[in-house]
Amino acid sequence: MAKFRFKAVDSQGKEVLSTIEADTQSAAIEKIRGMKLTPKAIGQVREDETEAAVSRPTIKTKRSKDISIKLPKFLRGKVKTKDLMVMTRQLATLVDAGLPLTRGLRVLHRQTTNEALKEALGGMLETVETGNTFSESLGNYPKIFNHLYVNMVRAGEAGGVLETVLNRLAEFMEKAEKIKNKVKGAMTYPIVVLCAALGIVVFLMIFVIPKFQQIFNDLLGGEGMPALTQFVINLSEWVQQYWLFGLCGIIGTVIVLKIFFKTPTGSYLHDKLALSAPVFGQLTQKTIVARLTRTLGTLLSSGVPVLQALSIVKDTTGNQVVAKALQSVHDSVKEGEGMTAPLGASGVFPPMVVSMVEVGEETGALPEMLIRVANTYDDEVDNAVAAMTSIIEPIMIIFLAVVVGGIVIAMFMPLISIIGSIGQQAGA
Repeated sequence: MAKFRFKAVDSQGKEVLSTIEADTQSAAIEKIRGMKLTPKAIGQVREDETEAAVSRPTIKTKRSKDISIKLPKFLRGKVKTKDLMVMTRQLATLVDAGLPLTRGLRVLHRQTTNEALKEALGGMLETVETGNTFSESLGNYPKIFNHLYVNMVRAGEAGGVLETVLNRLAEFMEKAEKIKNKVKGAMTYPIVVLCAALGIVVFLMIFVIPKFQQIFNDLLGGEGMPALTQFVINLSEWVQQYWLFGLCGIIGTVIVLKIFFKTPTGSYLHDKLALSAPVFGQLTQKTIVARLTRTLGTLLSSGVPVLQALSIVKDTTGNQVVAKALQSVHDSVKEGEGMTAPLGASGVFPPMVVSMVEVGEETGALPEMLIRVANTYDDEVDNAVAAMTSIIEPIMIIFLAVVVGGIVIAMFMPLISIIGSIGQQAGA
């Protein structure tokens, strides 16, 4: 058994300094409360401490500060999902190996390189050492640990399966990050090609077309040019004269759209368009369904009540249309009804999802069914991304060829006429 040194207050408000033996810090806190004392600070006695040091009426509630230069908060950056995922997996391993939670946090605090996460781990360690629960300490850092994370940890603490919940959280974040990276990868190629096409067109319009226009004016002597050539020249003149207005117009449009999409109406319209877009709509729907079902299944299997789990999932969907559908599901369950009817009536979820949920409710294996749905849609997202990538690549190449090739043809059409006229003059 480990030995803990604690500071507590009795019923009369008198401060008590003593030590107690227990298997874990949580057990020590329970023992202290069983002695009708209110714990204020608690810390595990290290094995290298002497008995004299233990019996001293002092208590160490803060760690010794490292001599280091800390960056300002605005330079520390955010905690990336990858860093949080690695931290969660390592903490689960340490707790599963039998280490006390405080020692595991201390180990992670020493080895973490991300400044923001390191500061959070230090703060959580101090909070836990003073007798608060791990979930309460996580709640002090909402920018790093969302509602899903905090509530799952709270459920794990209540059920005594914290290491299992941490492992599930790590697996959940790994799969969510995998899907996110695949979608980003699918979008990278068309964005790069569009930017390249725009850059080439602007370069041609500003630097190349004016030189051809001067040559045509000198050789044609004011004669009319083909319609395509004249259109390209007019477009070049507009770009040269009004490029600043065009750039400001694009930037202004983007700003106005961003402001509009932050409003309730605009946000709902944006999310609805995201689900109904011709090519990307199905991919967005499958991605949301995979994330939603995995989150809900993980929460339910971790012991979170169904109403609380639905509220958490609703807040983490990232889509107002889906959140509205989940709110109707929440209300239905609150009234004692099932989840199947409102899911099917929403029109957001595919029939296969509704059927699987119905089977899960009937058999009492809803968490397992939700995880199966998530695995199925993870595979469908992979296939959809691969198919979309294979289709987009040739489309982008053809688009770039048509744009650049059309400009080149427009410039060569007058040259063909000029060469023909020169040949006729030479023959005469």
